[in-house]
Amino acid sequence: MRLCSLQSVRNHVAIGEPLAFSVRDASRQLLLARGQIIHDATQLEELFQRGALVEIDELTHAVQPKRRAARPLSATQLPGEWARLGNEARRALAQPADQLVASVNSTTDELLRLIDHAPGVALAQILRQGDGHYGVSHSIHAATACHAAARFLGWSSTEQRLAFQAALTMNISMIDLQARLATQVSPPTTLQREAIRQHPDLSTELLEKAGVTDSRWLDAVAQHHELPDGSGYPRGLTEVSELASLLRFADVYTARLSARANRPAMSAQQAGRELHLMADASPLAAGLIKAFGVFPPGSLVQLASGELGLVVGNGEKAYHPVVATLTDAQGESRISPLRRDTSCQGLAVVALVSPQSLPMRLTDERIAELISA
Repeated sequence: MRLCSLQSVRNHVAIGEPLAFSVRDASRQLLLARGQIIHDATQLEELFQRGALVEIDELTHAVQPKRRAARPLSATQLPGEWARLGNEARRALAQPADQLVASVNSTTDELLRLIDHAPGVALAQILRQGDGHYGVSHSIHAATACHAAARFLGWSSTEQRLAFQAALTMNISMIDLQARLATQVSPPTTLQREAIRQHPDLSTELLEKAGVTDSRWLDAVAQHHELPDGSGYPRGLTEVSELASLLRFADVYTARLSARANRPAMSAQQAGRELHLMADASPLAAGLIKAFGVFPPGSLVQLASGELGLVVGNGEKAYHPVVATLTDAQGESRISPLRRDTSCQGLAVVALVSPQSLPMRLTDERIAELISA
């Protein structure tokens, strides 16, 4: 049972109206069943002082209708929604303890709605690494990668959501430091190294103070830099949870896809190769790599036919994505892109190409439109 404090979700409590979820005491015994009423502010404050708890899954179901009722989005609106939710996530991760869980839950609902609506566009967001606060964007990208891997591995929807939220919050104590390090050419200072080493513990403490009681979530955040050989930090553990390992792999993989001041971004193929070597054939790492494919949606490629195009989806095999060709074999722009199955003879992907190789400029809106078609 995943629990958070009632105080952390106080914005979902309306005095004098039926509760949308049950309320439990600190020992998890039922105090108020769903549908009962908190009659006044005094009763609510007494519940806060008693350390009243709410089941996170029940809370999620309670707010789910708002998610389903959200307005439908066209493909061209998706980049704007990702930008908006990046700002929402930044605000959520900076909330004080008494509002943090509610804000993270709300932001999670919106981000997962967007991922469910267009999973290929979600992967392309990671690959294309737009502008913004690096600490926040990396948190979203790692969370999206964890969710994609968990879904590929057949984890339940509850486990997928847990993986997403653990990854979203694993670096919550060093979000701004991450942004500084991304643009810093010099090596980290002694103080910065110490902050990096302490951040798993500090992030866990922040989440505990905010009312997160799910041990799987807290353990994953605390352990996401530990290594099986004991060389990780902060405690040098040799046994870590499966979720913590997935967080570490997603953290490393998505960081490799991002450019830093002192190195360019890696291709998904390079990042996947490094992760495979680092992970020693872990099925979790393999699931993450396969969820993205060797050429994830958003990759620009050249085919054996000479055509240039945009990867719009994964094929049956990692090396055979579905491609929307943007040029013909002579490099002339196509008025209407053609979808190519690159497993067919003569249509294999032979190279990654840069945006400058195309005879046209591809906007984020156009990319989302092609992937969603």
